[in-house]
Amino acid sequence: MLQNTMNVSEAESFPSDKSPKEILTNSMPEGDPNSNTDITKEEESKPRWGPNHKGAKELANLYSSGKRLQEIICFSLGIMLMAVNFVLMVKYLSWEAVPSMVLCALLGMLSADFSSGIVHWAADTWGSIDMPILGKNFLRPFREHHIDPTSITRHDFIETNGDNMALILLPLLRMLYQLSTLTEAQIQDSYAWFSYVYLLAVFVALTNQIHKWSHTYFGLPWYVTLLQDSRVILPRRHHRIHHVAPHDTYYCITTGWLDWPLERLGFWGRLEATVSWLTGAVPRDDDMRWAQKRS
Repeated sequence: MLQNTMNVSEAESFPSDKSPKEILTNSMPEGDPNSNTDITKEEESKPRWGPNHKGAKELANLYSSGKRLQEIICFSLGIMLMAVNFVLMVKYLSWEAVPSMVLCALLGMLSADFSSGIVHWAADTWGSIDMPILGKNFLRPFREHHIDPTSITRHDFIETNGDNMALILLPLLRMLYQLSTLTEAQIQDSYAWFSYVYLLAVFVALTNQIHKWSHTYFGLPWYVTLLQDSRVILPRRHHRIHHVAPHDTYYCITTGWLDWPLERLGFWGRLEATVSWLTGAVPRDDDMRWAQKRS
């Protein structure tokens, strides 16, 4: 039998309020991503997670041709806007702008990490698959991912990145309009801001690909594992902490830099309590409902 890919000492190397034993016991072993290994007799017929989980199968089957078309359109538009804006940014680039661009890259990564946390928290915690438009199209992947975490490794490039590309379309369209209509002097005056917006868009666009890599334990390019091991992008074992049921922490999935500070501040718990107090909604109610569909 294949062994769990994270041992106790490795679990302890990432700061978390969850114990190493809790991380190992209550998250899916991903060393054999599609076989649901290290399972009990009960789990053979009623798997807790993995592609044979009944809820995971139902959710996977809800992926539609209409959703695929939306992803293709958003991905194509996103790539086009990134390319055109890049050409315009290079056109107005000066050596004086280089130091500020380094700062903008750092701020863009931090902003993307925080934004990924907000979106991830909201989609994991609230709403249901039964919601019109949003449910099957945008919340479904989050529900599937919790009960079959490595399903993302079986998604192709379009399915993985299409929705993130949708998020950057309006900011890049506005940026394109401004770079096409403002004077050169106005563009130079705002070049640092344009650099920040563009780099933020790039990191947002890359976030789910980075997330996919954090679940890929075999065959990654050396430069991806180098970036993960250097903690420039989301490390695999760092993200495993989020996948400890009930999936209530470590939501940031671009770099993961903000996970521990937000954990120490109790940020997500306070935000969650505020929403529940205002709306009466029960956090992760729909998520739990799908997780319990084991047979």
